[in-house]
Amino acid sequence: MPPPHTSAFASPPADLNQQRLTEGDRVWGVAYHIIPSKVAEVKEYLDIREINGYSIQYTPFHPADTASPDLNCLVYIGLPNNPQFLGPLLPETIAETINASIGPSGENREYLLHLEDALENLSPLSHDEHISDLARRVRALTAPDRNVSTSFQVDNTLRRVHSTEEQEEIEKAEGEDVSRSDPTNAH
Repeated sequence: MPPPHTSAFASPPADLNQQRLTEGDRVWGVAYHIIPSKVAEVKEYLDIREINGYSIQYTPFHPADTASPDLNCLVYIGLPNNPQFLGPLLPETIAETINASIGPSGENREYLLHLEDALENLSPLSHDEHISDLARRVRALTAPDRNVSTSFQVDNTLRRVHSTEEQEEIEKAEGEDVSRSDPTNAH
């Protein structure tokens, strides 16, 4: 597989990360070339992983290496009309929500901190102040104590679901399992 295109930005087709984008703002990311024989398999995996909150969009991708041609990339974007979209919130509210949230793929807190690190390492120009601000706020909060019994393991098995409602029911049931396994969880 060829290396991914790095240190590049995409033209944003939507209001991303609940912040308003202004002329000249860039959304940084990495574009991966998927070999044709693996496209269906990779897309199926991503469709399962990203179903709860994201829609498929195509957007221009402009490699930071200006000698490379622009690409048309498939991206998964959370749009404001999605039931999972919380709407415009104060940064401290977003940070508190991230700090307290966990899903089938793990802690949202850890995802945010890894995202900030990845963005900082893409390029000297790839800093995202919104993400860094949220990461600073989350670091200032006490991490949730998730003393889950050692017999509980996060099930990262991907399952095909057909709607956000079905995914929400799965996550709700998994959350109830965690609560029952956690003797410190008071309702």
